[in-house]
Amino acid sequence: MPYRIDLNATRYSFPSLKVLLARASPERSGDALAGLAADGPLRRIAAQHVLADVPLSDFLSDVMEVDGDGVTALIAGQHDRTAFAPVAALTVGGFRDWLLDPATTGADIAGLAWGLTPEMVAAVSKIMRAQDLIAVAAKVEVVTRFRSTLGLKGRLSTRNQPNHPTDDSQGIALSALDGLLMGAGDAVIGVNPATDSLPDYIRICEVLDAIRSQLAIPTQTCCLGHVTTALAAMEAGAPVDLVFQSVAGSDKANAGFGVTLATLDEAAEAVAALGRAPKGANLMYFETGQGAALSADAHHGMDQQTMEARAYAVARRYRPLLVNTVVGFIGPEYLADGKQITRAGLEDHFCGKLLGLPMGVDVCYTNHAWADQDDLDILLTALAAAGVNFVITVPGGDDIMLNYQSLSFHDASYIRRTLGKPPAPEFAEWIAANGIGTPGVTLPTLDAALGQLRLPAA
Repeated sequence: MPYRIDLNATRYSFPSLKVLLARASPERSGDALAGLAADGPLRRIAAQHVLADVPLSDFLSDVMEVDGDGVTALIAGQHDRTAFAPVAALTVGGFRDWLLDPATTGADIAGLAWGLTPEMVAAVSKIMRAQDLIAVAAKVEVVTRFRSTLGLKGRLSTRNQPNHPTDDSQGIALSALDGLLMGAGDAVIGVNPATDSLPDYIRICEVLDAIRSQLAIPTQTCCLGHVTTALAAMEAGAPVDLVFQSVAGSDKANAGFGVTLATLDEAAEAVAALGRAPKGANLMYFETGQGAALSADAHHGMDQQTMEARAYAVARRYRPLLVNTVVGFIGPEYLADGKQITRAGLEDHFCGKLLGLPMGVDVCYTNHAWADQDDLDILLTALAAAGVNFVITVPGGDDIMLNYQSLSFHDASYIRRTLGKPPAPEFAEWIAANGIGTPGVTLPTLDAALGQLRLPAA
């Protein structure tokens, strides 16, 4: 059905919800690249006015079909009409008002999660200002557990990311220890491998498990290789805590990552069968990012933020421990500058939380984007206020393997001190027991700490 409005004697018409959502999106370079963006601020504002008056129920009757697409079918199958009932009579604008109402609690919002579709939450985010996205997300608590308890209100966790350009075991261990001595790593100690070979994957898992077990750290480890490599490693007996995979919002986009829902189903069953975690623990880890579907020409005419929200339908199928958007990693072709990166990070976090996911954010930018560390400081602080579950931290904020700029271990210390956001309770106890951050306590140097570890042979 067409959607239209008359503003200042000009009629603006949008032939479908798919087009309306795209035109209503805040400006970003990826939508312009795809030819989906509004042709100027007046059409964008008109689209947002129209979108505010669209009933949420239209997203069930005017489904944005992608023929034969498994993610579309998954979204339809996930929808819980009973959970949807409290907001079923609202428009998108009415839903925004309901979310922002001080009488609406985090528990109220969390109860909607399986009643909302990704397109609904993408729609309402498009008519919200930054403080709206922060205020609503801050209400919602999504708690997950493995060896540490993540997502508790008032806490902020970190991924300790000790990447190394050649996957050198001692280099990985040194970087990991650097982070641990600054209190980083309660969400996960996770390495992006430089190769995706099975022997390297197994060795990295063994190195990380040696660090965790010998230092008795209440955290999880993860080698962020491909899910098929993880399956082979588990078959070979590798110490795999979490299975990782990048996912997107359509079958075609996921095929670009070399993955299907069936493969993810197999991996979820395999990692649970290892028995490395307490019963009921969350065992999967997913990364997403605006622009992933467009870069694979797999967006099916949808704007990049709506496609990003659809990726969350894939993630929540598996009750993950961690999900994070890598918000500036794909490049300025999709998020041109600090302003667009900041907006996208707040949108992604908001949408993931509304869909019931334990959302984290890799606050980052590529070296050719029009952004700098000030932009990362602003987004980190806004996300911490919004109750983000975790952020990613690397030595010095410079990932020398992936060649992009992220947060540093020091940045995590800043936000914890400034906003009073301690790490997961189990990890906080470990920090205190080891004197980390305690005035007057002399900690071992990195070289000394590294020398005390027994690492597996390269």
